Amino acid sequence: MCETVLVEFLKEIKRNPSRVKFAEMANILVIHCQASDDLIQLTAMIWMREFIQLAGRAMLPYSSGILTAVLPCLSYDDRKKSIKEVANVCNQTLMKLIMPEDDGDNIRQFMLQQLDGTADESSSSRKNSSDQSNMSQDLNTSNNTGESVTIDHSQEALDLDGIVLVLDRHLHDTVTGMMTRIAVLKWLYHLYIKTPRKMFRHTDSLFPMLLKTLSDESDEVILKDLEVLAEIASSPAGQTDGQDSYESNSTQNSQSELNIPISSTPLNSSRPRTLECSPSTPTMNSYFFKFMVNLLKQFNNEKRLLETRGPFIIRQLCLLLNAENIFHSMAEILLREEDLKFASTMVQTLNSILLTSTELFQLRNQLKDLHTTESCNLFCGLYRSWCHNPVATVSLCFLTQNYKHAYDLIQKFGDLEVTIDFLTEVDKLVQLIECPIFTYLRLQLLDVENNPYLIKALYGLLMLLPQSKAFQLLSQRLQCVPNPELMRTTLPPDHVQFLQLEIPGRSSRPLLMLFLNWVLRGARPSEKSTAPNRQVPLEINYSDLLQHFEKVQNKHLEIRHQRAGRTDQLDRKHPRDTEANSSV
Repeated sequence: MCETVLVEFLKEIKRNPSRVKFAEMANILVIHCQASDDLIQLTAMIWMREFIQLAGRAMLPYSSGILTAVLPCLSYDDRKKSIKEVANVCNQTLMKLIMPEDDGDNIRQFMLQQLDGTADESSSSRKNSSDQSNMSQDLNTSNNTGESVTIDHSQEALDLDGIVLVLDRHLHDTVTGMMTRIAVLKWLYHLYIKTPRKMFRHTDSLFPMLLKTLSDESDEVILKDLEVLAEIASSPAGQTDGQDSYESNSTQNSQSELNIPISSTPLNSSRPRTLECSPSTPTMNSYFFKFMVNLLKQFNNEKRLLETRGPFIIRQLCLLLNAENIFHSMAEILLREEDLKFASTMVQTLNSILLTSTELFQLRNQLKDLHTTESCNLFCGLYRSWCHNPVATVSLCFLTQNYKHAYDLIQKFGDLEVTIDFLTEVDKLVQLIECPIFTYLRLQLLDVENNPYLIKALYGLLMLLPQSKAFQLLSQRLQCVPNPELMRTTLPPDHVQFLQLEIPGRSSRPLLMLFLNWVLRGARPSEKSTAPNRQVPLEINYSDLLQHFEKVQNKHLEIRHQRAGRTDQLDRKHPRDTEANSSV
């Protein structure tokens, strides 16, 4: 009986929506949408859906309460499927009500007040009243029955602070369901798109939890979380004036949270992202570099996150943002990293992503041919950080076709401490050489005369390896390198002159026997190659890079010796414990 009355009452509201005070009834529905009884909750949710569709933006002041009731319902199972479906409609409809205009009303009024501050009081009053009259115009919204709903436009204020508070609370709640977390992240992304200027006031409070959400078990949650973080890092509204470089933020980057951007001039959210951006990251705002700092700090604090999700997170960021900016900024941060062990591990991870990920195809092509100043700067930037990992540095030289420098680096390996981990990385590099990514390198082995340092570098790796499967694999590959004398396709200059001579008494013809004799003898070692050698970029100072490599590796060796010294001291302080452990 009660259900029938409520249904008839709702039909009457839909027939005459202009007589309904939606705002006064909204809070009542919010309370009943959280009822424990399924029937009451479903009925209240249906009413809420109809109210949002009928009243439209007049429901925006109550958005935080509506989301408090709706979001938990999105994670219901099939036993409450009806409630879940209605709640999803409420959530989607409410999200569509938010417009870009919600980001600028307060700022526009503030600017009007500032402009009118020097005018007389009567003139200011007339302008304010005119502005208020424009904002309080009635909005006619047609419902399903064709009738119009009269809504006071001045009462459509978006309760953004309340919405962000609700969303943040659901992210912090450990029992929040996966679909609810996804919906929360969709809301945050939507708000950063529609109201970026207002949302950046809350970035400091939201960012730590967004970073922590990267450890979520669900890939869908991580993807949505990365979309939000990428929007924060690339939105023009997040640009901070005068704080773009790493050096100017060295003291601030040590903090775990971002700083609220302060800009004296409001930014237009529709502007291209290439405007007013950091010099080191030309398509990102000032938050981008700070995001990279905090992301690497998160990887350092949570080693398991780096092992299980690190490559996945970085690859997705390369799709959402600019891959070159990501690698260049991370390399710049790792260059100053004090935890050398973490720096080496991170470089190894980035190098593996660079060499194997399809998302970085364009970046690999840019590095493969160092013909531009930008590509040379990128190589040098990566190289200086890649020096934390010797094998990764050699692989970067292979990728950029700097074979002579790769050979020089391998020569330095004799001075390094060769460990099991080091040999394992060399083993992986040999496996990579057999992968499609290094097809061009294997084909260059045919041109022996123009790539002698490539062959020397590969033989150097072979000499480093023990008698293992990788050793046999590389040895078999080098056995396929052809004899340069058999690869000759042109005649030496002196033979060409002889072939052009005319023999008296006979017609001019090639001296076939001389040609065959040249083929059988092959080319002399002193003869120069006819193919042009690959030019070395003039912008790169390889001697400085080699010195930097030695300096970084000496620092690593010093740190390892310090750790070993501390371990020996502990063993001497507790000899009994050591003997007991060894006996066990």
